[in-house]
Amino acid sequence: MNIIIGGDRSGFELKQKVLKKLEADGHAVTHVGSYSADENVDFPDVARKICKAILSGDAQRGIMVCGTGVGAAIACNKVRGIRASVVHDIYTAHQCVEHDDVQVMAMGGQIVGDVVAYELIDLFLNARYSGDEMYRIRLEKLEQMEVDKD
Repeated sequence: MNIIIGGDRSGFELKQKVLKKLEADGHAVTHVGSYSADENVDFPDVARKICKAILSGDAQRGIMVCGTGVGAAIACNKVRGIRASVVHDIYTAHQCVEHDDVQVMAMGGQIVGDVVAYELIDLFLNARYSGDEMYRIRLEKLEQMEVDKD
């Protein structure tokens, strides 16, 4: 799978471990920063790169790692056509894809450790959108919210 990954300095240590694991698992990984723990990169800038790659088809899924994952998810969800979720537990890791067709998972480097992160990522990457009618209807409503002015 083509995966794009990035984060800020708060998530740098975990992101580096995740990056190595993804590559070892045979995924094609594009890394869009930050490139050091000292680099002052704002997560909205990284989120924009991740979202652009997903929308263009260059990546199927994205992973963002910041301090808590919250800011990264918010930033990604500002981009039309992107659905992102904070993922810190096993159920959310697969359910967010199965029910909501989430393309970007956001994790907190200050919240989860590497072993938990690996399990969450495996569940996220192996999950598939169910396409059940009730979920399709909900996604259509979410898409309409992106274009509504009120």
